[in-house]
Amino acid sequence: MSPTQRTFPEGFLWGAATAAYQIEGAAHTDGRQDSIWDAFARLPGAVADGHNGDVACDHYVRYKQDVALMGQLRMKAYRFSTSWARCMPDGVTPNPDGIAFYSRLVDELLAAGITPWLTLYHWDLPQALEDQGGWASRDTAYRFADYAALMNSVLGDRVRIWTTLNEPWCSAFLGYAAGIHAPGRQEPRSALAAAHHLLLGHGLAAGELRRRDAEASLGITLNLTVADPRDPASNGDRDAARRIDGQFNRIFLDPLFRGEYPADLLADVAHLGMADLIQEGDLDIISTPLDLLGVNYYHGESLTKDRADPREQAAPETTSVPGQAARPVSSPFVAADGARSVPRGLPVTGMGWEVQPEGLRRLLNRLQAEYTGPAGIPVYITENGAAYDDVPDGAGFVDDQDRLGFFAAHLDAVHGAIADGVDVRGYLAWSLLDNFEWSFGYHQRFGLVRVEYATQERIPKASALWYSEVAASNAIPAGSNAVSPAGQGVVLSV
Repeated sequence: MSPTQRTFPEGFLWGAATAAYQIEGAAHTDGRQDSIWDAFARLPGAVADGHNGDVACDHYVRYKQDVALMGQLRMKAYRFSTSWARCMPDGVTPNPDGIAFYSRLVDELLAAGITPWLTLYHWDLPQALEDQGGWASRDTAYRFADYAALMNSVLGDRVRIWTTLNEPWCSAFLGYAAGIHAPGRQEPRSALAAAHHLLLGHGLAAGELRRRDAEASLGITLNLTVADPRDPASNGDRDAARRIDGQFNRIFLDPLFRGEYPADLLADVAHLGMADLIQEGDLDIISTPLDLLGVNYYHGESLTKDRADPREQAAPETTSVPGQAARPVSSPFVAADGARSVPRGLPVTGMGWEVQPEGLRRLLNRLQAEYTGPAGIPVYITENGAAYDDVPDGAGFVDDQDRLGFFAAHLDAVHGAIADGVDVRGYLAWSLLDNFEWSFGYHQRFGLVRVEYATQERIPKASALWYSEVAASNAIPAGSNAVSPAGQGVVLSV
């Protein structure tokens, strides 16, 4: 029996998200200088096939076309990031030409009736600051607050929703422990320092924004997982799940919402000296009240410490998938040595990630019960999506029923969480466009819209046409997830 139409609450916010380095290109235009990703992409083996973001989707030039496309897809919000390396190339000095781009973009969005949602940091630290220690240096947190103040002084009259950081877990642990992401360091102590300084930078920046505009909506976006023991009766498996939950979820949630780091996490990393990083007053700054929490969800984990099963992979994010770069890396899980993720026989995406929509519903219920509910703030899904091996037809159109089904299943989970009483107020699909997928280069495609990189042509996929209908109707349509491009009532010409 096909499900009935599932309608979302009135005013539910529909949109899509991108990140500056992944789409903008114009790597050294109008005064922009290297970010850590520009430098990292030049390291042999760091990014698949030596790909980089020098051109990417050429959004810096084609932003008006992309905003028009969002309007045609009937999106109400666009979450984008500003490039610190474009706005303050040395991390300190404002660059008016770079900043002006974002002013033009915001004006274009507002003219199209699309809400601009600004993320200050999506992993593109100016290389000049990395040369001085990067996020492992406490000073970077204060430079980030200066950057937040600068951007608010220019855009605060028009931007009403601000996210400080996107996925600090990735910045800290993929960048400073695993070496999978920029800056490519493999230093567990530095990774923990980066995690703390990212949170400190968030709190300092939130304070600067709040002082300048008490009415703005301020938040942070965390990538969160659901960590399940493979065998709930196994002490080892339960401990593996606890450790991953501690270093993936609670290391950020507890300081933000409770003003403290989890005691078990501090014990797990006592040998790495994390407690020594925390200065008096830090946690008060970090726990500055939020107006919203952004949640990025892709999959959960089934965890074990038993490596008897040869199918088991190393800790999350270290599996080998098409397009994986060749540079040797380490585990990002400095607090969970020995924990392993076990395949459960679920469908997987092109990234090798399991498709687990029920995990999203459980995650949202946990947040409502333990964090956002007691704080009295709403949740927004700020990223959710999937990469698949898209096969275009002769006209470049991709009938991506697998991605469409992924969105439908996860939106159903969000709808279920709302019915459970979770205060979820919006959903931003990842991603608007196929783009530079970090160390995978251009091999993995997450976009609702296909980008032909040789020509920069934008071609909406079947999932984009379906999602446009969802946004327009504020509902998941009844019936099959398989939606034909025909009869959607959307005419796209880009």
